[in-house]
Amino acid sequence: MTAADFRRIALSLDGAEEGSHMGAADFRVGGRIFATLASIKHGYGNLMLTPENQAAFVAENPDIFVPVSAGWGRNGATHVILARANEDLLAGALRTAWKLRVEANRKAGAKRPAKSQAQSKAKRS
Repeated sequence: MTAADFRRIALSLDGAEEGSHMGAADFRVGGRIFATLASIKHGYGNLMLTPENQAAFVAENPDIFVPVSAGWGRNGATHVILARANEDLLAGALRTAWKLRVEANRKAGAKRPAKSQAQSKAKRS
């Protein structure tokens, strides 16, 4: 797989949009990142998973999935070695990261009290 394949699959997910963070392509749903191409110069795509999801992907395919180093990796950020991945595996991994972000966005939205239009307008003034 290539960066173009990663991009194509990521953008095929419902509501996914491409953005940029610190000069690297990222993929967002609801304005929040679920995957990036920040490590593409090393041949990696990056997924924002939970530590539990990361452990499962790494255990099943350690030659394809590698935790990102340091704190990001401990929190679930995971490299995908694109040259070793196939379409189905990459699509499933991206779908997992996307679904986790959608669920987290939904939970975060449920925790926030709804703002009235007057409150929103007053805050902008």
